[in-house]
Amino acid sequence: MKQFIIILLILFISSAGYTQNSLSGKITDEQSGQGVAKANVYIPDLKTGASSDREGNYSLKNIPAGTYLVQARLVGYALKTAMVKIGQSTIQDFTLTQSNTDLHEVVITGNSSAADPSKTPQQFTQVTNQYLNENSATNVIDAIANVPGVSAITDGQSISKPVIRGLGYNRVLTVTDGVVQVDQPWFDEFGIEVDPDAVDRFEILKGPGSLAYGSDAISGVINLIPEKPLPEGETKGDFLINYQTNNGLINNMLHAAGTKKGISWSARIDYTMAHAYQNRYDGYVLNSQFNNFNLDGTIGIHRKWGYTQLHASYFDMATGIVDGTRDSLTGNQLMAVSYPGLNGGEPTYVFPTNQQFKSYTPLVINQRIRHTKVVWDNSIAVGKGRFTGVFSFQKNQRAENNDPTMPNTSDIYYSSNGLTYDVRYVSPQMGGFNISGGVNGVYQVSQSLGTLMLIPNYNLFQIGAFAIATESIGKFTISGGLRYDIRIFNGMDHWVDSLQEPVPPYTPAAIHEFPGFTSNFGGISFSLGAAYNITHNIYIKANIARGFRAPNVAECGANGVHDGTVVYEIGDPNLKPETSLEEDLTFGVNSKDVSFELDLFNNNINDFIYAKGLKSVFGGDSINNSLNAAGLGAAPVYKYVQGPAHLYGGEIALDIHPSLVTWLELYTSGTYVTGGLTGVPDSIKVLPFVPPVKITADLKFNINKIGNAIRHSYIKVGMIDCFQQNDVYQQYAIYTGLSTAETPYEYAASKSATAGYVLFNAGLGGDFQSRGRTFCKLYVMVNNLFNTPYMDYMSRFKYYPVNYTTQRVGVFNMGRNISLKLIVPLDFTKYN
Repeated sequence: MKQFIIILLILFISSAGYTQNSLSGKITDEQSGQGVAKANVYIPDLKTGASSDREGNYSLKNIPAGTYLVQARLVGYALKTAMVKIGQSTIQDFTLTQSNTDLHEVVITGNSSAADPSKTPQQFTQVTNQYLNENSATNVIDAIANVPGVSAITDGQSISKPVIRGLGYNRVLTVTDGVVQVDQPWFDEFGIEVDPDAVDRFEILKGPGSLAYGSDAISGVINLIPEKPLPEGETKGDFLINYQTNNGLINNMLHAAGTKKGISWSARIDYTMAHAYQNRYDGYVLNSQFNNFNLDGTIGIHRKWGYTQLHASYFDMATGIVDGTRDSLTGNQLMAVSYPGLNGGEPTYVFPTNQQFKSYTPLVINQRIRHTKVVWDNSIAVGKGRFTGVFSFQKNQRAENNDPTMPNTSDIYYSSNGLTYDVRYVSPQMGGFNISGGVNGVYQVSQSLGTLMLIPNYNLFQIGAFAIATESIGKFTISGGLRYDIRIFNGMDHWVDSLQEPVPPYTPAAIHEFPGFTSNFGGISFSLGAAYNITHNIYIKANIARGFRAPNVAECGANGVHDGTVVYEIGDPNLKPETSLEEDLTFGVNSKDVSFELDLFNNNINDFIYAKGLKSVFGGDSINNSLNAAGLGAAPVYKYVQGPAHLYGGEIALDIHPSLVTWLELYTSGTYVTGGLTGVPDSIKVLPFVPPVKITADLKFNINKIGNAIRHSYIKVGMIDCFQQNDVYQQYAIYTGLSTAETPYEYAASKSATAGYVLFNAGLGGDFQSRGRTFCKLYVMVNNLFNTPYMDYMSRFKYYPVNYTTQRVGVFNMGRNISLKLIVPLDFTKYN
């Protein structure tokens, strides 16, 4: 790292020696031939761009020489891209075609440089900023939960974990602000610490993404991409207000950004709060309220040698923990409280007040999550190639207060510090051939600061070297690469007394809670694929890839009762890394009237890690009666083991947008995934949280213009049809709370199929203008239009207690919710 910093300093000092390079041209309308004003020309690899003037002319100066993918875009037109070799004075014109469809971007996730999606062998899905604005969600992952191939494990309205093609947890890698998110994602109730307002768009890589990122991308990558720097000379911002009726959600966000003389900056502050959500069966769901605060800022310098930018962010969320406890006579929800001198110090359960349901502050049982991040991102031109270096520091703090007899005391408190690094060289393009190679990895130190421990304190170090090559030969684009990873995992030795207090080793009567261990993992990943453009509008893609995932800390070192499930978990430091071999096949059409894509996959996983219930010598479940680690009494014992697994399926998406009927658009998609463990009894072969078949459909009417006051307006109706999931995971027992005085602890496993459901949605929106300028944008969205009571198979609440008055098991999902979103653009640019 020191050598790289020295190189950066030398390049900064000698920047005056670089050749002056520029890119300019004119952007015109295909029908009229007239220049298009305020169109954006952007080079993703350089994070720089320009806007066209009133005649459609644009100009970018002082940019490094090389071959780059350049995009031209404007709302109301289809995105245009071109590979441009930039020299001293390069001219590139663009002709834009009018279109009401979303403005899809180029793809950069896992590639050596920006690329056209149709020429990228891997299977990608993009979620645009327009899609995010037109739809409503309560957290960053819920916003993409209906994207083909993607689903989410939900823990209420504040926490969702991404799942790609039936695999989640540490098998999906999250990238934010250009770096791997270093947090603690191994448990169901641990979400993604990113504020939705800070995300401009998503890129989703489906399939092994280990080539560019290393371990934990065995099923895919969710890349949350922030806003682009503004074009030179522009200073803009926006103010957002969002209100939702079901949960009383209020979201306020203020954002500003600008670029002047090659120096770009941005700043954002926002706050979101919501009370308990409600549905027809449960009423208000007690303690599902949350609030979160987000602050972030970026400053960058763009010069002829490249760019360097520094980004910092802070995310802070407090959320209630729903336990689903009910009164056995009335079926009403109960709240755990504690009064001094009552019930021998044990929790007392009372009926909550209406004020407690509608409070924006979580109740005494709650979770607080904080994530602090600093990212240093650099791209330095070297000849016609470039070096890139991205470094980050991330601090993740996750505290759970689970004991109402000890308010404001964290039973669970994991705190970690992480450093990531990614240094690579991107070669100049030679005859259509690109190659990049480099080294990246992470160093993380985590310790428990709570009163209870399930996992040991640990540190890990990972380093991986890789090379990726792409070659374009006529209509063929061939891409492949190779990677080797090393991960060293150290679990710390830990002794406690009978009160769970740490003590020196071999103290009399002490419990050796976590024996120290060191695990070394290594693995090879590769990818090889090709894309072929049959015609200008029709393409096929095929790819085969080997993924790699090293075991996480829970799988290696868990020894205690997991408080979220009340299952005694035992890790194994001798586990092997998971490896997968996935074949992908894609057929696509992208014309001015129709966009269609069919993605198929087949994924075989060796040494798949899962928790297996242990049997007692008497033939029943093994039960641990110790108060060790959680003080929760008897718990079934599960140990992490390994075996082969197989999943297969695919996604289909169809977008009909007739060029002769510009006011109409129909989008529909379908997702199917099945499979599980192989070579085991049918009763345990199904994997947890493999999503059922899902079909979506949206019919959109683009009114576009209403008089001189409203532009880009629309009305849409939609449907989500989620099939019944008959392949039910039956192995894992879930603690379901205190339901009766006679039965203080009740365990339940979902033994029956989760019923399917059909939800209808509707929405409208538009830009309100005055004197040719937009003064506000309004989006109205109604989810679950008919207030249908339903329980999603991916919800952890399906395992919660039975309501004895109705015999319904679990807590249901959100009922009808109307979202009102108002965005007020702020433009301080002085236009010529």
